[in-house]
This record gives sequence, C-alpha cells and structure tokens, in this order.
Amino acid sequence: MKTKHQFIKINGVDIFYREAGPADAPVLVLLHGYPSSSHMFRNLISNLSDKFRLIAPDYPGYGRSEQPKISDFEYTFANYAVIVEKLLETLGINKFSLYLMDYGAPVGWRIASANPEKIDTLIIQNGCAYEEGLETFWDPFKLYWADRNDKVSEDTLKTFHAPDGLKWQYTHGVPDTSVVSPDNWEIDLRHLEREENGQIQLDLFYDYRTNVVLYPKWQQYLRDSNPEMLIVYGKNDYIFPVSGAEAYKKDVKNLEFNLFDAGHFALESAGEEIADKIRDFLTRKVL
Repeated sequence: MKTKHQFIKINGVDIFYREAGPADAPVLVLLHGYPSSSHMFRNLISNLSDKFRLIAPDYPGYGRSEQPKISDFEYTFANYAVIVEKLLETLGINKFSLYLMDYGAPVGWRIASANPEKIDTLIIQNGCAYEEGLETFWDPFKLYWADRNDKVSEDTLKTFHAPDGLKWQYTHGVPDTSVVSPDNWEIDLRHLEREENGQIQLDLFYDYRTNVVLYPKWQQYLRDSNPEMLIVYGKNDYIFPVSGAEAYKKDVKNLEFNLFDAGHFALESAGEEIADKIRDFLTRKVL
C-alpha cells in the first residue's frame, strides 16, 4: 500500500503524519523517538501496510510538523500525548496498537494508562518505563534535572543534537554501520536547526524528569491491564540498555521478548527482522 504524507490541524498546530494500509484494518500507531521523526518508520510502514493501517505522526517541533514558538506552545511529554490523542480522535480511531520507541514511550504510556480499553497491543522498541533502564547515559540528565542552571550538564546535553552526536545515536552499537543511511541524521538536522529548536530540545530534556516519577503508575497499569506486549530491542543500545527491556518481565505476563544485534535505532539495521516479528505478533493478536 502506498504511504500518504498528510497534514492535519490539531489544537491549532499543523501536524504532519504518514499513513498507509487499508482503512478498515487493525491500526498500529507509531510514536517516534528523539531526535527523529516519522521518517524512522518509513520502511516499517511499507513492510506492514498490506495488512495493517499505520499512523505515524511527527511531534510539534520535529520532522515536518509545525514548530510553534516556545511562548505559544507547551513543549512537554504530557502535551505531546494530548496532541497524539486528539489526532487519533480526529481520525476516528478508537482502538489501536502502539509502537513505543524512545520519546514515544512516555508519550504512549500516558495514552495507554489513561485509556486501557483502547489498546489492542503494545510494541516496545528501545523505550523505557523502569529506572533500571536509566544507566550511565542518563547521568548528565539527572544533574540537569537537579539543577537546570548547571552549565556543565547543559553543555553535555547540547552535544546530543550536534551533527556528531546525531550520527553517534544512529551508528553506536551497529555491527555494520554501512547499512545505516546518513540521510537519517541529515534529515533530523532539518528540524533541529530551526530557530528555537535547540532550546526546545533542552526543555524536553528537562521535562523528561516528569516521566520518571510516573514509572510506578505505568508499571501498575501493566500489572492491572496485562496487555499483550511485544519487545523488539536493539541489545547494543547505550541510551536505553537491555536492563530496561528486562525490567518489563517483572510486570507483564503476556510478553514476547526479542533482542537484536543492533543499536538505538534498531529499525535501521534490523528492520526486516523486526518487521517479521511484528507481522507475526499482530496477525496472531489482532487479525
């Protein structure tokens, strides 16, 4: 099925989203991570759109979605969840599976825990809901959360969306980096170089602390609702390491657990294998 590239006005903001698949098929909502956009799902959408309806939005300030001024828009994970929920409501989607990756995890956990009746299944790819998954990479973030005026930690955090930092996120832990297209970080730079975007990234780095305090609530949701869950994790990820993936086993009974020899953006180097796992999982659970 061909992918459509569309814009829709949500709460006054132009939101770009990719959509493919039969209109009456089970829906999989793809929530991207930092510093990417729905572009990270381009191949997965093509691989799955024969049987499933895929929806992949860009958050405000990312990809091709509008970037309102900081003074006019609340750049928080809570507000991103509101935007995604409103998008799905506007599209008439009331039942769906969620693919949660990196920043997509705290956005999606807010949606799932508030609306358990709407969730068909959950697919987790290098996204966290446990403090076990916040290892060494997160040390400068924790310093920033404790003191937002700490310039040392702020300067460290700024390196993550500098060109070399972007490339590192895509290539670290990848056995053969030649399979990862440089287009990825070049495309990310398009939105990261917009005016105010650097501050938006810092604002979201600081706001990430609001996700951590919700981890117990999201873990209780998993225990109470016991959703069908598929984990497809890049096992060499330094940002969200395997310890964070293993932690889900404490609370999720209906769990299918898979590790791949890949890094943070596992779809770039293990995309075909991950797509096969997702196709099999969703075919058994929602078709």
